[in-house]
Amino acid sequence: MPWGEFKDTAAERRLFQRRTLVMLIVVMLAIGGLVARMYQLQVVEHDIYTTLSDKNRVQVQSVPPPRGLVYDRNGSLLAENRPVFSVTLVPERVQGMDDTLAQLDTILDISEEDRERFQRRLQEPRRPFQEIPLRYDLNEEEMARLAVHRHELPGVEVEAELVRFYPHSELTAHALGFVGRINRDELQRIDPVNYAGTNYIGKSGIERFYEEILHGEVGYQHVETNARGRTLRVLERENPVPGEDLQLHLDLRLQQRAHELLDGRRGAIIAIEPDTGGILALASVPGFDANKFVTGISVNDYRELSESRDKPLFNRALRGQYPPGSTLKPMLAVAALDSGATTRDYTIWDPGHFRLNPGGRLWRDWKRSGHGWVDLKDAVAESCDVYFYDVAVKMGVDTMYSYLSHFGFGEDATLDVSGALSGLLPSKDWKRAVRDEPWYPGDSVNLGIGQGFMLATPLQLATATALIANRGRWVEPRLLKDIKGDRPVEEFLPAETHEPLALKNPDDWEFVVETMVEVMHGPKGTARGAGRGAPYRMAGKTGTAQVFSLAEDEEYDKEEVRERLRDHALFVGFAPVDNPQIAVAVIVENGGSGSGTAAPVARALFDSWLLEYGQTDGALISGVDEVAN
Repeated sequence: MPWGEFKDTAAERRLFQRRTLVMLIVVMLAIGGLVARMYQLQVVEHDIYTTLSDKNRVQVQSVPPPRGLVYDRNGSLLAENRPVFSVTLVPERVQGMDDTLAQLDTILDISEEDRERFQRRLQEPRRPFQEIPLRYDLNEEEMARLAVHRHELPGVEVEAELVRFYPHSELTAHALGFVGRINRDELQRIDPVNYAGTNYIGKSGIERFYEEILHGEVGYQHVETNARGRTLRVLERENPVPGEDLQLHLDLRLQQRAHELLDGRRGAIIAIEPDTGGILALASVPGFDANKFVTGISVNDYRELSESRDKPLFNRALRGQYPPGSTLKPMLAVAALDSGATTRDYTIWDPGHFRLNPGGRLWRDWKRSGHGWVDLKDAVAESCDVYFYDVAVKMGVDTMYSYLSHFGFGEDATLDVSGALSGLLPSKDWKRAVRDEPWYPGDSVNLGIGQGFMLATPLQLATATALIANRGRWVEPRLLKDIKGDRPVEEFLPAETHEPLALKNPDDWEFVVETMVEVMHGPKGTARGAGRGAPYRMAGKTGTAQVFSLAEDEEYDKEEVRERLRDHALFVGFAPVDNPQIAVAVIVENGGSGSGTAAPVARALFDSWLLEYGQTDGALISGVDEVAN
């Protein structure tokens, strides 16, 4: 047998031992590497991977703050929050948006309008993982049906949120404004941290002006979620800071009374407390249901409101700009006395018309036969146009402009009334710039009776009347009375900018007030019917504003044209005379006569405030016997 056929067992053993040792070293190195890696993951990088794990399991959610409530001066609730259940979708967690929407459509009644609104919001910029509402105001049956299929719908939740609700919506819509869903433009300018989780923001009125303090400060909560993203439990919570509650000067009783007195007629009423400038009533009729705008108004509802001939969305009290007519005469009387254009004893003969030059254009008095001999007190009491034509020409536009601007015309003089317009106080420069024409003496004649180019809002008329009631002391109109917290009201109000209107002879204030008293209580006063039998003295002035023509696109309708071409009826006044508690401006569109339509409304408002609501005492109605007799 050859030597090659014998095995060398010793060599094979040594080879096996070497290989075993190599493999053992390799295995030990591998085990060592695994142990080292495990040590790195479990000990060295423990915090890092714990955080990453928690991010898959624990999420930080923002908790929106409850919006501050709004009360009237007597504590009646004007704006509150109520819970509403909505179905929402988080796009980042939805597995197949079209299929999910189709399945939801079989469970809930989802209108085409809801679907279109959802798709629109889906395309808008938004915060990551922000819920997008699909349907609002789910009832119990709908929530139960959705709960049965909840496990089949990742990213779909039923959310309970506090939504703004206005219990007296149509009464307060124009005063409070309303909140609505945050839109794309608002998303760009709001604080993304403080508004995280907030879906609503003030759109108009008080809700918009005081958005900062009504909103509050956002809170946070750490929640544990499952693989589908559903919340299992809350691990930690930092509560939000609720918005501050506001108390307004507005009186709900007077606000309701104002709406009742307008009785569905197009018009506006502003009532101001002369001492503080607080707005007691801000009524614009017709109104609208502000609650429809909070979660999104339907297309049909909005079309009905926007296309209505009565314009319920238009705030006549703040944005209605009308020729003030004869309600401007008390302010012009102050200007004429102080500028020397007239005196208390100056009289003119009123034949029923006025001419600047012999044979020139004829300006008519409202009383075609004329008033005969009249002085300033007669001219205001009887609303003599010819007298004011005369003094307006003597003053000229520059003097009238100067004094009327001190009464707040031509500007927005309010502190916190959002959306008020400034009207139009014409001047030489204005006419040259806008019409490229000089100011003619005839323009001054028209301005002398509040006609021509001049426009004023009911709020401006009430403000100017309050200035007369205060005998020249300025109070800028405001709605906010108090903040129910530690923060001072003045922190959120603009600084008052108007100085008192000081006259050369301060007694002229009392004289002008007495001319307005003659309007209400004098034997020839234009509103003596409204003033008759009052247990207090009141001062006022009636007026009319002419309406000239239809809009070009309006169809001719005999009955409709007749009503809508009547003059607007106006009235301004305050009461009681010696200690004014309320100043008002009333306009009834196409109401015709200021004395027959607007003045009785103001008298009823005075009675309600001074007699029914307990806002007066014996001192306020001193002189009852004299007036009653």
